[in-house]
Amino acid sequence: MVNCRRVGSFLTRRSSVDEMPGLHYTISAKSGVGALALQNWESGFHVDSTASQPAAFRSDLRQQVRAAPSWFRGRQGRRLREMLLAYSFLAPAFIIIGLFGLFPLAFAAYESTLRGLNKIVGSYDGLGNYVKAVDNLIYIITFWIAAALIYFAVQAFVRAFQEQRQEKTKPLPWLMPGFLTAAGAALFTRFVFILLPEMLLIPSKLRGQANTQEAFRALVVETWWLPKVQIALWIAILVLAAGSVWALLINRRMPTSSRERIYFMPFFNAGICLIGSAALTWFTWTEISAAYTAALEEGVELELWSQIVTISAGFLLLLLAWRLWESASGRSSNTGVALRLVGAVGLMAGAWVLIAELPRVVAAGDEDWWNGLMATVFYVLGTVPIQLGLALILAALLFQKIRGQTLFRVLYFLPYVAPFVGTAAVFRIIFSNRPTAPLNSLLDLFGAEPLLWLSEPAGIIQMITGGNIDLGPILSGPSLALVAIMIYGTWTYVGFDTVIFLAGLGAIPNELYEVADIDGAGGWAQFRHVTLPLLSPTIYFLSLYAVIGTFKAFNHIFVLRQAAALGTTDTASIVIFQAFKRDTRYGYASALAILLLLIIMVITLVNNRIASRRVFYG
Repeated sequence: MVNCRRVGSFLTRRSSVDEMPGLHYTISAKSGVGALALQNWESGFHVDSTASQPAAFRSDLRQQVRAAPSWFRGRQGRRLREMLLAYSFLAPAFIIIGLFGLFPLAFAAYESTLRGLNKIVGSYDGLGNYVKAVDNLIYIITFWIAAALIYFAVQAFVRAFQEQRQEKTKPLPWLMPGFLTAAGAALFTRFVFILLPEMLLIPSKLRGQANTQEAFRALVVETWWLPKVQIALWIAILVLAAGSVWALLINRRMPTSSRERIYFMPFFNAGICLIGSAALTWFTWTEISAAYTAALEEGVELELWSQIVTISAGFLLLLLAWRLWESASGRSSNTGVALRLVGAVGLMAGAWVLIAELPRVVAAGDEDWWNGLMATVFYVLGTVPIQLGLALILAALLFQKIRGQTLFRVLYFLPYVAPFVGTAAVFRIIFSNRPTAPLNSLLDLFGAEPLLWLSEPAGIIQMITGGNIDLGPILSGPSLALVAIMIYGTWTYVGFDTVIFLAGLGAIPNELYEVADIDGAGGWAQFRHVTLPLLSPTIYFLSLYAVIGTFKAFNHIFVLRQAAALGTTDTASIVIFQAFKRDTRYGYASALAILLLLIIMVITLVNNRIASRRVFYG
């Protein structure tokens, strides 16, 4: 017999009773004194209370414990119970992300393959909406996406086998479960896209019938039990169940301390990428074949494959030139650096020759869409660097111990928290084209001519150089109307960026400045060699946030834009909204939204790639 106090300390040192398999515990309590007897038992645990409890209670407890499935006993059973508990807590987050994050994106991709005016469920058009927007460039984009998915799958395999060499483990048993589960997830996505169009046709079926809940429920049930829907559902369930059971059986055979479980997710991700790449390649191939068939029927010659090969080769050479340029910094000899730089320049020249086919492809697309993208790029370049630079200067000034520091911080942050529509309406009055408008009245005080501001479609550089030379749409720069909107955007977000920079400055230890001061570093040297490196994570976050935000900017631009600007202020988001709201071309608007998403993703990846080597995390 052992004293209860020792028993308590012994059990406390163990994370769980399940960590001591093969033991049978008998606990007795008499007059406040407990005793513990350890007896050998072949499987699991059994707690037997010999205190003053009814015999029926003790018998029922024994039966419940012994009746528990063997999968939930022992250390592996405890891990399984903890995993199920964790996923039960995460389930609401998964549901919310799926319903309000992933599903709208998937539905937009599905809607982009349909056409029709004022129709959510239009007729199938494949890549027709994308061809209207960017012409044959969409075929190049889809092939490159398929190639990128293959690259990500190969990367997952490489990481798995690198882990195998380091940890001396066996990843191959998890290959088939991962692929089967990925196939099940893809089949479930297929089921959703089979069910969704049928569900969306219910409102049209209700026309001419009694609009009652019973009729609606009857149509929903009828749609759910359609043979093609049920076949797709059960195939997905069976494949998912097969992959899950296979993974669970392998997991049961693994030792508790095995690290081989980590290979399931890399193989699952590789399976998803390979299935997505195969599906996208097949879809693009069928669309190209259909385009050639239609061209032959109309007697028109297509140059699809020549454009695909030429432009793709140009981008490939550009990628190789970038890698060669980056590798030049790692060379120890000047000759090696010079040769790599010359090779990179030569590759870029060849890429430029091959990509020269791109303007002709772009010109065949939607002019409004390309003008919207150009206005978006102007807006990004005219706001992000200026607002970040001003915010950094203001943060450095406000970080000093000056009188009214808190008041200034609040004042600079007010434009960001104020309603965008309200402040944009005020700016619309300030930048009005009337001679008596506030800004034109100020110009009149200095003897300058009033400007049209938000109604001026001419480029700012064209206005400065005069109208004698036609600089073209790109060299003319953003219109004066867009410049006025840029001023509003910079005014709005400078305060937000300043507050974030202040938080970053507050995280820098003062000891570093003291050491730099002792070493004789001045204010500029401290700012350059201490502040900027330690503030680089904040700069990276704000630059990424600002670029993504400006590409998606809509509210204030929609309020400030005017018809007299002739569309020069219509960014990509405005063009998408106009296609959706004004033209009621839901499929085309969805296609433009997917294209904008791809552009943002590419910019984000490039930004991450560049900033990953320049950001200092301490």
